[in-house]
This record gives sequence, structure tokens and C-alpha cells, in this order.
Amino acid sequence: MKTLFKHPEFRVGASELAAVAPGIAAWGLMTGVAMAKSGMSLIEVLLMAILVFAGSSQLAALPLIVAGAPMWVILATSFCVNLRFMVFSAHLRPYVMHQSLWQRLIYGYAMADLNYVLFTKRFPHPSTDPLVIRGQEAYWVGSCGVSWVSWVSASLLGVALANSIPLSWGLGFAGILALLGIMCSLATTRLRVVSAGIAGAAAVATFALPLKLNILVGIAAAVAVCLLLEKPVPAKPAAPAPGTGDAA
Repeated sequence: MKTLFKHPEFRVGASELAAVAPGIAAWGLMTGVAMAKSGMSLIEVLLMAILVFAGSSQLAALPLIVAGAPMWVILATSFCVNLRFMVFSAHLRPYVMHQSLWQRLIYGYAMADLNYVLFTKRFPHPSTDPLVIRGQEAYWVGSCGVSWVSWVSASLLGVALANSIPLSWGLGFAGILALLGIMCSLATTRLRVVSAGIAGAAAVATFALPLKLNILVGIAAAVAVCLLLEKPVPAKPAAPAPGTGDAA
């Protein structure tokens, strides 16, 4: 781990995430306020603030906790909201399969939307070069470290200042703006622009669905449309076997 801290990519990952850390902190601050006002005990609030690193699912689950919803409803809602991380994990699988199980679990726990976006933007493709792999790990640790500290510290601050910060301030929208800025910077092809538009339109059109299922509908619609529009990559002709071909 010490070698990762000293690697140049660690500083790159930390600095790139630091640029959007204020948005993460604002989102975490409002989540801390919401947790403190949810009726949970102080111990429960502190444990959720430190251990549960999932802002959108926390905000989706808190109203259900306040309303006394059954546990299965709370878990199902959180699962649906966090389904996007299954896509993220599938994409990142080639990057991390050389690691042990406990390392992958820690890396998965620390992953957030902005970490994933910035990481894949800097490293579009996995590598087999040990030096490049080491750089990717250092970047990931630096990026996730800054986002985790920003989120947790702001959440704890929100818990402490819950009686001074009204939810009507809407500071959590700063986190959405940070995500929106990163998303726009990645819309570099027509297909990506179309997928973003389809996902947004479908999510808005089905906003009335329960359990935040409109998010799942938006993802499914964007994936289906892009699969229809994406041009298949032509298969490369197989190389002739030794001893065959024109020369033979």
C-alpha cells in the first residue's frame, strides 16, 4: 500500500477527484441531515454514515425507514437504485481479476459513480503490463480515498449540524450537478449522447413508478436502444494454418 501512495498516479487520482469533491461533500452533508432527522438512534445514524457508502440508495431508503416500511421493501428499493453498480463491476472485472478476493471486495465497497467515470476515462482499456496495472491501482486508491473521506466527513458534519441546516436548502443537488458535468464530458460520440438522452427521457417518463424503478427502466431502455443502433464489429478473417495458403 505504501508503494501505491508514492506512485504518481495516486496523486493524479486524488487531484482529479478533488475537483468534484465539493459536490460530493454537499450531497453527503444533506444525507447526514436526512439521517439525523429520520428518527433513527444516534448509533444507527453514525454506523450508516461511516459504513454505508451509497448516497442515492441511502436517500431512497430513509423515507421508507421513517414510514416504517417492511425490511424487504427497503432492501428492494436500495437494490434497484444501486443496480448500476452491477454494470460498473462487470466493466471493471478485467481490471481487477488479478487481485485477491478481499482486495476486490474493498475496491468494490469504495467504488462510487465519479470514481468509475474518472477511472475509465483515464484508463479506457485494461492492461497486462505490470507497471500499467500498478498505476491503475494507485489511481483508484487515490480517487476512492478522496471521495470516501469527502462523503463520510460531510455526512458526520451533517449529523452534527442537523438542527441548523434545513433540508429545503437542497445542497444535495450539488452532487447531481457534479455527476452531470462528468457525464457531459464523456458524451464524445453520437451513440453516447443518444444513450444519455434515452435513459433520461425514460426515467422521467416513468418517474411515478414505485421503488425508484424508473432508474431501472431508464437503464434498460438505453441499453436496448444502443444495442439496436450499434454497428457490429466485423470479425477478423482467421489466419491460415501453417503450411496452407497461396505459398503452399
